[in-house]
Amino acid sequence: MKSILELLAQNSVIAVIGVLLFFGLIETLAGYFTSSTRTKHDVLIETVNTFLLFAVTKPLITFIAFYLCSLLFPSHKGVLAFWSIGLMTIMAVLLDDIIQYWYHRSSHEYKWLWKWHRPHHAAEEMGYLVSYREAMWFYVFMPNIWMMGILTSFGLGLGVAAAIVFKQIIVISSHSRLTWDSFFYKRPKLMPVMKVLERVFITPAFHHGHHAKSNIDDIGHPTGNFGNMFSFWDQLFGSAKFTHAFPASYGLQTDLKDDWKAHVFYPLIASEKQDSEISRAYKFEKTTSLEPALVHLGAGDYLFCKCGFSKSQPFCDGSHHGTKFAPEKFSITRDREYKLCNCKLNKKGPFCDNSHLKSKVI
Repeated sequence: MKSILELLAQNSVIAVIGVLLFFGLIETLAGYFTSSTRTKHDVLIETVNTFLLFAVTKPLITFIAFYLCSLLFPSHKGVLAFWSIGLMTIMAVLLDDIIQYWYHRSSHEYKWLWKWHRPHHAAEEMGYLVSYREAMWFYVFMPNIWMMGILTSFGLGLGVAAAIVFKQIIVISSHSRLTWDSFFYKRPKLMPVMKVLERVFITPAFHHGHHAKSNIDDIGHPTGNFGNMFSFWDQLFGSAKFTHAFPASYGLQTDLKDDWKAHVFYPLIASEKQDSEISRAYKFEKTTSLEPALVHLGAGDYLFCKCGFSKSQPFCDGSHHGTKFAPEKFSITRDREYKLCNCKLNKKGPFCDNSHLKSKVI
């Protein structure tokens, strides 16, 4: 009698399609599509990219990686085929997730890669197809897809197939508007169970926080929560934030609503909007100055720019995406004028400490 893993592996394509149909059906029955604010551009980005990933990019890359590995290392072909399917699956799952964690994190820390990942964060509402909303080249260079072809060449094909199914279940559920973890948050007696689950697996709240427009509400964490299947990578590398709540808004702070073709095919097709960071005219330049900013602030919360690229200095406008910087939240209790740092040389906090007087160059 075949094990569940063997059945999943041998029917992985059907299983993945089933996962997609399941979440699509549930979101439809829950009324999420009728209440959706998605534009035709959103639908095209998500539909075209999902098709390209499953029908073109992933099969082609897996085949190329398999062929090259078999050609370069013929003596290693099928060398690990004697492993049990359980061990194969564990190996494939862990390797896939740690590699994608660092690829995903890098896409938020390097501008050239961020531009391919940007469509994923331009979505202003969550949904199961947001899982595959990336520029075409983001998947072409995704190292864990190439790794799957290599593992298959070494004889771990069944484990790779089973791992793909598990990954789609977790990734799709964490992007879906069907926030299953809310059931636990509303029931204090079940929270101990949730705290164990979220320390291992990616939950909707954990990943929705990553898609927040900003971190000003202390729920969003767009500069962290990079995990795809497991949250323990974020915990291990200091990028985790657990809030048990969902952001009020999703998307980019400054979104010029680029055409879907620029989102999918950049840089082959660029945005026609010159101020867009995926246009050919866009210049990523420092906007700092030595003179501090004198601004009148009322009581409330603000985000201070730390990267030095914001076009609304001294406040954050989201330009830090694609850098290793994150904005700093600060609160004002007294309604008056404040002197805020514009040079980004101050040692602590957003308020000017005259560090600009000690430097002539920014």
